Amino acid sequence: MTKTVLGVIGGSGIYNLELEDARWDKIESPWGEPSDEVRRGTIDGLPVVFLPRHGRGHKIPPSDINYRANIDILKRAGVTDLISVSAVGSFRQEMPPGTFVIVDQYIDRTFAREKSFFGKGCVAHVSVADPVSPNLLDLIEEAAKVEKLAYKRGGTLLVMEGPQFSTKAESHMYRSWGCDIIGMTSMPEAKLAREAEICYANIAMVTDFDSWHPEHGAIDITKLLAVMGENAGHAQNLVRRIAQDMPREHQACPIGSDKALEFSIVTQREDRDPSLVHKLDAIAGRVL
Repeated sequence: MTKTVLGVIGGSGIYNLELEDARWDKIESPWGEPSDEVRRGTIDGLPVVFLPRHGRGHKIPPSDINYRANIDILKRAGVTDLISVSAVGSFRQEMPPGTFVIVDQYIDRTFAREKSFFGKGCVAHVSVADPVSPNLLDLIEEAAKVEKLAYKRGGTLLVMEGPQFSTKAESHMYRSWGCDIIGMTSMPEAKLAREAEICYANIAMVTDFDSWHPEHGAIDITKLLAVMGENAGHAQNLVRRIAQDMPREHQACPIGSDKALEFSIVTQREDRDPSLVHKLDAIAGRVL
């Protein structure tokens, strides 16, 4: 059995994670510079690897995050299960600021980001029909109950390019599509985690009502930051509870997240680009 290593990506407002025996560790990636060093440590004996998505001090905007390098270094650090924490806006009256949404679906509207480790010289087609690991959904929900958080299990997150917030017309359109919340960072992160055969889940912390709400109107950044600060404290407690409850032996994913590359690479071995194959050593070394 493979030992569980929990990865945590911290979003807006979460730039550190309280760990035992913690240290910052720089990991090199052939995909370029990641957002920051990783913070390694343990929670109740479980190995945990934390990465601040925007870097410490929130220096990197959503479109400039090197999502490939981030997932690559987490894979190199041995992460088997990855929880992404992000700040989002809500399209639903019943999901007000302060709600934690346990996302299970995405609509990807980003357009300025590298979305795959594969490409010319080594082509792969990975299914992301079900982008979130059910095992992690269960763990997050149970932890949210214990922590007495306001939460909603299941929700569709629309990921926009940013960094600007939505127009009112866009906000109403996304609501009409059936989206529940909106953010700027969980794609292509979730897709890349699947290519890396890492089980993935997203905890989305609602900070505002986007711009559709007739009473709340345009986003007030001061109020947003205040809610974000409160959410960050709850998120720290939630992650600690998840780590305490997580099986110490990695559980096989019911939807095959941890075996996603089994039959996904279509380029014949003799036709693969050696330089790309070399870059894929951590991501796809198991099958290459």
